[in-house]
Amino acid sequence: MHSIDRFIVPAIAPLANPELEQRLQQQIDNKTKPPGSLGKLERLAIRLGLILQSTTPRIDQPQVLVFAADHGLVEEGVSAFPAEVTPQMVHNFLQGGAAINVFARQHRLALHVVDAGVNADFAPHPQLIERKVRRGTRNALHQPAMTPDECRQALHAGMALVRALPGNLLLVGEMGIGNTSAASLLLARLGALPVADCTGRGTGLDDHGLSHKTQVLQAVLARHATAQSPLAALAALGGLEIAMMAGALMQAASERRILLMDGFIAGVALLVADQLAPGTRDYAVFGHASAEPGHRHLLRLLDAEPLLDLDLRLGEGSGAALAFPLLPSACAVMEEMASFNDAGISGARS
Repeated sequence: MHSIDRFIVPAIAPLANPELEQRLQQQIDNKTKPPGSLGKLERLAIRLGLILQSTTPRIDQPQVLVFAADHGLVEEGVSAFPAEVTPQMVHNFLQGGAAINVFARQHRLALHVVDAGVNADFAPHPQLIERKVRRGTRNALHQPAMTPDECRQALHAGMALVRALPGNLLLVGEMGIGNTSAASLLLARLGALPVADCTGRGTGLDDHGLSHKTQVLQAVLARHATAQSPLAALAALGGLEIAMMAGALMQAASERRILLMDGFIAGVALLVADQLAPGTRDYAVFGHASAEPGHRHLLRLLDAEPLLDLDLRLGEGSGAALAFPLLPSACAVMEEMASFNDAGISGARS
């Protein structure tokens, strides 16, 4: 571990292991198929083997954490939906009615909702984890969204949550009206990109709404021009759920868990995590390419290869959950598919 501005950053072991990678490649090349014919699934199998340090990787007790928080910047009209939708959707998650609930049940993924900073109080629930730092961020157009201490508290809370979880795969999702704005701001600042390229319609803004949102975000970036480091940018521009996700992702990578990534907001949390703890992104599998325009830039920035492209822009972890079945399939190929020798089949001519 090392410290950045009194934040203790977990150590991330290098993923590169040329000897193991060669063994995995030889193993998959010797399966009863033309070399490379399973396409992305083969590359996925090798990555899972490297993350789990095994030639027969297996997914164990996969966990879904959906982080929820409110955003003060919503006061500036950057979202098509009002802020009260955030707690309403948390109730929907806890009642099992959201898309992520459907997919988690279908694929038997353990799911918990984390209150990172919702502007509401909730009754105790077996699937609710209360880690509220404050009741939403401040309006970043006028002041930093979080104090440095609040930002560190959110990061540490995310790390502690993962330390308490079983399993070797973490899927993070989010809910927070206004969080595409926070994600766009962070991508623009940390990725050195024009904010207009990072800004999309979020929950469904029309052309006028998108133009207004972009203008507001440009003003926010100008207001916090000195917040350049990852930690300073996260505090000034980010969301409590993004900070807590970033902490969770860093911790999971430090424990050599698979990070099954969702779309734009979760991806920006990974960008933050990787800049705070370099190497975090090496443990990521990217579930899908979001319809949010900023996500395409983010995927290029992270040199990521998404498994699916379904024009999704829901969040919640829904795209990652849809991609999840591909991971046990890739593991099964490594463990169960016959080799040419096993099946008595002639391999390709040299």
